[in-house]
Amino acid sequence: MDYKTLAKRALVARRFSYSPYSRFRVGAALLTKGGKVFTGCNVESSSYGLTICAERTAFFKAVSEGYTKFKAIAIASDENGFTSPCGACRQVISDLAGNIDVILTKKNGETRVIKMNELLPHAFTKKNLDRLKKRPK
Repeated sequence: MDYKTLAKRALVARRFSYSPYSRFRVGAALLTKGGKVFTGCNVESSSYGLTICAERTAFFKAVSEGYTKFKAIAIASDENGFTSPCGACRQVISDLAGNIDVILTKKNGETRVIKMNELLPHAFTKKNLDRLKKRPK
């Protein structure tokens, strides 16, 4: 699947956003290495900490169905500019997919591709935890 098509899937997913508090609709489309696409949207709660972002929704759907190898994720909102993933989503993307392509999508369909490592340089990863396990007690 080409990235323009993936971006269109994110724009469609955005329509399902449940965002009565922020009114900030976000959609995501996650492409597995095998070519399957999982979409997600943000779902808000009146207790904001319980809200889940579109990117994490897409990843958690994919992982819960046994998919763990990813190629790219497209993110779209109603903004005229590009919307980048929040910090929590950046960490989840880094943890679950490494340095994948992130396709930022304007509401008019224009895209920009950026590598995950550019969005989260010096990420805390499994390697950090593995180093801790090797330290003497």
